Amino acid sequence: MARDAVQPQAQGAVHTLRQIPEACARLEGMFTGQADDPYAFTVVRISPQCQPRARFVDAAKAKPAESGWVLNDLIRVPNAACPAQQAVVHVWRKPVDKTAKLDGQGQQRIYLEEQSKKAKAGQLDAIPMYAAQMRVEGACK
Repeated sequence: MARDAVQPQAQGAVHTLRQIPEACARLEGMFTGQADDPYAFTVVRISPQCQPRARFVDAAKAKPAESGWVLNDLIRVPNAACPAQQAVVHVWRKPVDKTAKLDGQGQQRIYLEEQSKKAKAGQLDAIPMYAAQMRVEGACK
């Protein structure tokens, strides 16, 4: 999904780029005003009580542009102090096949004992993953 550029952001002002509730994460950014590292980008946990149904992973290790990931969002953030500069954030999602296995009655059943055995054996079902990459385009003088 590509969207229009967000409102220009002032240097030193932390702003939310996007929330990913299923991963209990919020993407935050800030223009630093420093030439060598003009934009600081972090992933913040939304709440300690949040139970994630997806995992946020490091994009440098996951290499989302190469291996079955889907571009989920493209966010452009202009620098209010320097209109020629913008931060570009790519949010990637790796879905899992959640084709429901139905029983003879057409219902999806989850049995606690089966799931407990799977968990103890380290064979839990895969969950969706998210990753984000950021780059800065343009330069300030």
